[in-house]
Order: sequence, then C-alpha cells, then structure tokens
Amino acid sequence: MKILKISLLSLCGIFLVMQFFRVKHTNPPVVQEPAWDSPRTRALAQRACFDCHSNETKYPWYTYVAPISWLTQNHIEEGREKLNFSEWHKPQEGDEAAETVIKGEMPTMDYLWLHARARLTNAEKKLFVAGLIKTFGKKGKKEAERDASDD
Repeated sequence: MKILKISLLSLCGIFLVMQFFRVKHTNPPVVQEPAWDSPRTRALAQRACFDCHSNETKYPWYTYVAPISWLTQNHIEEGREKLNFSEWHKPQEGDEAAETVIKGEMPTMDYLWLHARARLTNAEKKLFVAGLIKTFGKKGKKEAERDASDD
C-alpha cells in the first residue's frame, strides 16, 4: 500500500512538473484563402480541417494540459506545414486534399474522437470531395509521377 501511495504521488508530481513546459498556441494572421468553389465547401473545410490546416485553430481546454498540449501542437504544426488554407499565397498541395478525404486519411481518427462535429456524413463527404476537386483540381497518380520526374 505504501508503494502504491508513493507511486501515485510521484506520478502526480511528474504531471504537475510537465505543466511548466507549455507550448505557445498561435494563430498567425490569415493572409489569403483559396478561391473556394462555394461557401459550402469552405464551411465543410472549416468544420473538418481548419483546426490543423489553417491559422484559425480553436484550442479547447485540454490543449492547455501537458502532455496533450504537446501532441496537439505537433499535429497543428505538421498540418499547417503540409496544407494551410490561410496562407494560400505560398505553394500548397491542395490538389491532394480530395484524395486524402476519399481515402479516409483526413480528418484523422484521433481528431474525430474529440471533435464529433468534424465527422462528415457520407452525403457531406461526397459534396466536400466534389468541392475540393472543383477548388483545387485532383492530380492523378501518373501526373504526380510525371511532375516528380520533371524535378
């Protein structure tokens, strides 16, 4: 029993110390958004993608608690690096957006566990994919391979 108490106190101590290593939650200014094909596509992107793929991230309370804060900040930084709807003046890989949604790679499962509103119905997913293709196009596999060989 004594070992259990010491272990629990140690874990609590470690958890408290972790809270001193905070991450900065930032939302840089929105510089330029893509020319969306429709307000509906933008609304679906905002609902399912913007928290990780824009400068308009909403930070729920748990994103201020370590170690969750470290994980979410890492996801956000990686997401913005790969595709950022708020910095469309920079080169982006928007043409792959529809493909990642079709394959079920985005939004990620861990994100959907905590953000139920990001979960799209089948009908919404079809509309969203069609809107992404109209907005960004869809690079086919052969076209992507040809582009890579041109580099």
